[in-house]
Amino acid sequence: MKNKNLRYLFLLWLAFSTGVCAQLKIEITGFGSNQSPIAVLPLKGEEALPQKVTEIVVADLYRSGFFKIIDSGGVNPVPSEPNEVQFPAWKTRGADALVIGSVSPLPNGYFDVRFRLMDVVKQSQITGFAYQVTAPQLRNTAHKIADAIYEKLTGDVGVFSTRITYIVKNGTRFELQVADADGFGAQTILASNEPIISPAWAPDGNRLAYVSFERKKPIVYIQSLLTGQRTVAANFKGSNSAPAWAPDGRRLAVVLSKDGNSQIYLVNADGSGVVRLTNTSTIDTEPNFSPDGQHVIFTSDRGGSPQIYRVPVGGGAPERLTFDGSYNVSPRYAPDGKSFVFIQRTSGRFNVATQDFASKQTQSLTENGIDESPTFAPNGKIILYATEIRGRGILAAVSSDGRVRQRFSAAAGDVREPAWGPLIKSP
Repeated sequence: MKNKNLRYLFLLWLAFSTGVCAQLKIEITGFGSNQSPIAVLPLKGEEALPQKVTEIVVADLYRSGFFKIIDSGGVNPVPSEPNEVQFPAWKTRGADALVIGSVSPLPNGYFDVRFRLMDVVKQSQITGFAYQVTAPQLRNTAHKIADAIYEKLTGDVGVFSTRITYIVKNGTRFELQVADADGFGAQTILASNEPIISPAWAPDGNRLAYVSFERKKPIVYIQSLLTGQRTVAANFKGSNSAPAWAPDGRRLAVVLSKDGNSQIYLVNADGSGVVRLTNTSTIDTEPNFSPDGQHVIFTSDRGGSPQIYRVPVGGGAPERLTFDGSYNVSPRYAPDGKSFVFIQRTSGRFNVATQDFASKQTQSLTENGIDESPTFAPNGKIILYATEIRGRGILAAVSSDGRVRQRFSAAAGDVREPAWGPLIKSP
């Protein structure tokens, strides 16, 4: 099957599945410069499953932009063990790597899922695992398989088993939703006829901080995704906005106007221990913690135009980071702490850009011109952001080198303010 046909079938499958399982549909609009050719064979026994594991694995690898999927059709019997693989045949097809495995039902209602990633050239196993899961866990298991493949073949951590959050606006209704990184399994965490903004993941991946206007003023809430319980983190006089979690998950940076103009404060997750971090007569907003928790970057117009600054968490004089252009906002640290992503206005266009801390070099990654709310994937290789296509708000993603591009669109409504969740380590 040619790559063009594979892309068509992939999008067709996404469109069908999206109507059943999720509100987001993904379109791939760019690919990496050096794609790794891989064949993913059907797992033995998966034909009895409602959703084939290998379909999910293929979709994950394909949308990463870094893999060329080799046609696996016409193979009979399909190998599930290394000694059954005809390596020369797969080399002839152009595959450098091969995925094989099986799914078997167990008496306790679980499924035994096994997979192996094989090196076609060396005719040896690269990695593999066996996992016992329930039927509802099969999709996430497929994501974990894709993560393992991605890590072994690229050297980077996979993020297919992570989650994203975002806001969907339909008319006057706002919904805070959480979905898998591929847009499936979307769940509404909060719905309101008043605005919901600025969702932020806790480092444990089990809590969200956000701002709700349901009491006719902006208040910062924290909500558990496990129990649904929520608490107030900031409800002071004036505005309470822009929550950002510290890496330890115990406190947040928030923007408060309780003492006059909007400034950045530190506050414990239970709302106690308020400490003022910035102190100017202008507006300081959009804080974000460094991965080591030692600094906060933020947006301020203290220099006459919106620019990005960095301040030590222990206090001190803020350092200006951006000088190129008169409008730079919405900074977010890269997971390795070596760079940050932000929105830069150039010639009237608002685009996603990154800046390296050491070299201070800036790279513009998008061209649409109306981008906002950038957020890094936890491996630092992809940036999710909000944009607008034909007057409608959607999410989009671009790789950190600008080559791989994706678009996430909902069946209805405007999608805004994404935040990519953390890596969750398996117990």
